[in-house]
Amino acid sequence: MSDLSSEEAEEAEANLGEYDGEHNPEGERHGRGKAHLPNGDTYDGEYEHGFRSGMGTYRFRNGACYTGEYLQNKKHGKGIFFYPDGSKYEGDWVNDQRHGYGVYTYANGDTYTGEWFNHNRHGQGTYVYKDTGSTYVGGWVNGNQEGQAELIHLNHRFKGKFLNGYPLGHGKYVFDIGCEQHGEYIQSEQDKGEGDEEEDPSLLVAPKWKASEITKLTLRIPHGENPPSPREASLPSLHEVSSEVFSPAEDAGEEGEGSREEEESKDQEDQGEE
Repeated sequence: MSDLSSEEAEEAEANLGEYDGEHNPEGERHGRGKAHLPNGDTYDGEYEHGFRSGMGTYRFRNGACYTGEYLQNKKHGKGIFFYPDGSKYEGDWVNDQRHGYGVYTYANGDTYTGEWFNHNRHGQGTYVYKDTGSTYVGGWVNGNQEGQAELIHLNHRFKGKFLNGYPLGHGKYVFDIGCEQHGEYIQSEQDKGEGDEEEDPSLLVAPKWKASEITKLTLRIPHGENPPSPREASLPSLHEVSSEVFSPAEDAGEEGEGSREEEESKDQEDQGEE
């Protein structure tokens, strides 16, 4: 039984908005029902002892919509969230957070498929850049590309480690023409004055690629066909390609990050409305 007096119970019910649905013997919302909240949001789904619990659809007044599982008024279990900017997330939720495994489609067409932790991309995942067709496959930490990974482009790919969204340290480019370029990404030295220790990470200069050697791959060449000419596998051509390889993906990544940040701010707003 509830500890609230009858007057307090009526006031609490009024604060939850209009309700049309089932109740239990204690008068709590229990079973199937529809609610129109005072802030303009609506909910159509299951209740348990006064809480949204089970399957339901919650529509926000700003155009967002969540359809999936609830537990005591929080998104919990499997569900799909459609955001006002056209992006969406489909996957696991825990305590109102994206947590577990899910697919996020950003407003610009990029997609992330993989693990989530406390609302952030965290663990192993794949990010596909729609504009360039490039694909990042590897580790993530708190929303940033970090750890061992592979960045796959149309005719070559990079294998190495990432930190804060940038490649850093030893790695290699593997080219479809049949060779590898080994080297490392080196963080540029910057002069820091006093009090600059907490510099904004977004202002840091991207690491620079320093090539060390080129090794040939063993190609399986069909009978009667000639292998690539030495000119095609020359160092200047490879260096030119590798020095520019990250610019398209970085541009697309920055746009995707912007969508994520915008979506997160809307998520916080939506949770406040609930």
